[in-house]
Amino acid sequence: MQTLSPGALKGLRILDLTHALAGPFCSQVLADHGADVIKIEPPEGDFFRRIGPFREDDSERHFGGLFQSCNRNKRSIVINLKDPEGQTLLKELVKGADAVVENYRAGVLDKLGLGYETLKSIRPSLVYTSVRGFGDRAGGQSPYMDWPAFDIVAQAMGGWMGITGEDADHPVKVGGGAGDTVAGLFAAFGTMAALWHARSTGQGQYVDVAMTDSILAMSELVVSQYSYRGVSPVPVGNGIPGLAPFGTIRVADGVIAIAAPHDPQFRGLCDLLDLPALKTDTRFATEALRWENHEALTEAIEIVTRTRTKLQLRELFGGKVPFSPIYNAEDIFADPHFAIRQMLPEVEQPGSQRPVAVPGVPVKLSRTPGQVRHRAPLLGEHTRDILSAMGLPDARIDSLVEAGTISAQ
Repeated sequence: MQTLSPGALKGLRILDLTHALAGPFCSQVLADHGADVIKIEPPEGDFFRRIGPFREDDSERHFGGLFQSCNRNKRSIVINLKDPEGQTLLKELVKGADAVVENYRAGVLDKLGLGYETLKSIRPSLVYTSVRGFGDRAGGQSPYMDWPAFDIVAQAMGGWMGITGEDADHPVKVGGGAGDTVAGLFAAFGTMAALWHARSTGQGQYVDVAMTDSILAMSELVVSQYSYRGVSPVPVGNGIPGLAPFGTIRVADGVIAIAAPHDPQFRGLCDLLDLPALKTDTRFATEALRWENHEALTEAIEIVTRTRTKLQLRELFGGKVPFSPIYNAEDIFADPHFAIRQMLPEVEQPGSQRPVAVPGVPVKLSRTPGQVRHRAPLLGEHTRDILSAMGLPDARIDSLVEAGTISAQ
C-alpha cells in the first residue's frame, strides 16, 4: 500500500466557497498537495453533487463522478450564509484561514457582508481568490463582468473555438471543461503566489481570475499571428500552421497522431516508412515547403501508413518519432504508463460496492508528493468536527442545526 504523504502545502487552510468546476478545481489542486480545504456548502449542497455519472449499484447518490473528481481531499461543512448566524460562523472561520476561494457571481458575497473588504479587515493576511467568467473589479472591470459564463463561453470568447475544428464554419470546443479547469489552474497558481507574498509581508490581497482571460493566455497562436501579421488564424484541423507533418494520419485500422516537422525528424520518418523519395522531393525540402505542400505530403505518407495497423506503427515509431494512437478511455485505463504514474487512483464511492477512479496528480514532487488521499466529502460530513475544533460546544452546534443555520451528518 502506498504511504500517504502530507503534501508540500500541509499547514495551509483554504476556505472553499465554490461550486461547479472552475473554483472547485482550483481548491482541489491545493488540497491534492496537502492544504486543508474546507468546502463550505449551502444547505442544498453544491449543485455539482447531482450531476453524474453514477454507478448502477449506487442507490444513495450522495454525489456523482464529476463532483468526486474535483472535490476529493476536501472536508465539507454546511453553513447557510443567508442567515446572520451563518455569516458570523464564516467570519470566525476566516480568522484561522490563509485563503478564501469563491466563484459566485460578482457582488454576491459583498451583498451578504462577506466580500473581500470585510474579510480582510478580519484577517489582513488573507488571500481572497475569485474565479468568474469575466473577472471582477480588482483586475479591471469588464463590460461583461455581470454576465454568467460556462466553459464553452470562455472557449468561444478566449480564442480557442475560433481555431479549433476542420474549418471556420464548424467551430469546435476542446473536449472536457477546459474553460473551467485552465482558469482553476491559474487561480491555484495565483493563490500560491499571493500566499508567498503574504508569508513574508503579512499582507494578503485579492486574486482576480477570469475564465475568458485564462483561455486567451493559452491562445498564443491567436495572439502572435494577429500581433505580428494582422492575420486572424482559422481552424486547420489537427495541425499547426507552419508545421508538417504534424497532425493526424490515416492507418489501416483508424487514425494516429504524428509530429515530425523538423528536418532530422522528417528524414527519420522517411527512413522508417521506406520513403527515400520524399527526402529528395523539392516540394518537401524545407520546413516551410513541407507546410506549403502539407496536403500532398500527408497523401504520400498515407500511401504506406494505410497498409499498417496502429500496433504495427507503434512498434515501428515508438521511441523514434513523436506519435500516439488516438486513445479512448478504455485505452487509457489499459496503458501501463498511467498506472505507473499513479494517474488513475481509486477512492471509495459511497453507495457503491466498488471503488472508482479519479484523475491523478500530474505534478510529481520527489519529497512531498501530492496525492489523492480520500474521497470527496458527504454534504456536511465534517460540520461538527470543524466547529468543535473552533471551540463551539456541542449544545451550541445542536442549536444551530435546529435553527437551520448549519447541517451535519
